[in-house]
Amino acid sequence: MSENHSNDADAPHKDWDPNLYQSRHAFVWKFGQDVVELLAPRARERILDLGCGTGQLTRTIASAGADVVGLDQSAEMVSEARANAPGIEFEVGDARTFAVDAPFDAVFSNAVLHWVKPPAAAVERVWLALKPGGRFVAEFGGRGNVRLVCEAIRGAMQELGLRTFDALFPWYYPSIAEYAGELERRGFDVTFATLFDRLTPLEGAEGTRNWVRMFGGAFLAAVPPEEHDRFFAAVERLARPTLFRNGEWHADYRRLRVLAYKPG
Repeated sequence: MSENHSNDADAPHKDWDPNLYQSRHAFVWKFGQDVVELLAPRARERILDLGCGTGQLTRTIASAGADVVGLDQSAEMVSEARANAPGIEFEVGDARTFAVDAPFDAVFSNAVLHWVKPPAAAVERVWLALKPGGRFVAEFGGRGNVRLVCEAIRGAMQELGLRTFDALFPWYYPSIAEYAGELERRGFDVTFATLFDRLTPLEGAEGTRNWVRMFGGAFLAAVPPEEHDRFFAAVERLARPTLFRNGEWHADYRRLRVLAYKPG
């Protein structure tokens, strides 16, 4: 595996906290088990886990007998993945620029590609990483993902006099047609695509705050540190009518799941 370097100005968020990710956001990989079932890994297949995080799903894929390589842009995540899954190869790399020494039977990605812009760059890398006949299985945030969470963040920022929400928006949430079009333009055969709602419980009394700390760093960085408590309180107040249910905070996830093949 090698890295083709490029301008990182639009790179996805790098400064992940693996401890916060594992302790309060385990739902990311737990829900990803269904995506592994769609992948249906087989013994002796070579599979790339693109955006492997702390390696839980990489380990699940390997348990089927596949030869798996995990790739993530965050060195902190890769370090934790190596500790979680010794014996599996993990490397640091960018989804938009990585290159492989030998092609893979499949590329798998869970909860990553909504961070990657422009999307065509990652699609190109996946195409080049696959053997003819290889498959690409991915799930990530789709059109309308966390709309209610975002409304609360936007409102809280406005209460603090900050009007930069749209300029700071870090994610890519496509429709089925939009993303299938990206894949088809590169030559993939898209055989399955679905967009579905997944209201997701967040752990603990500070579930929404922890979600913003983990995933909304682009917005939090715009808030002066002395205003963080006021900002979080406003987010919770604005989100409570729709996202606090049965004593738990939730995130209004919408996921896009796809299966595509490189003709061969």
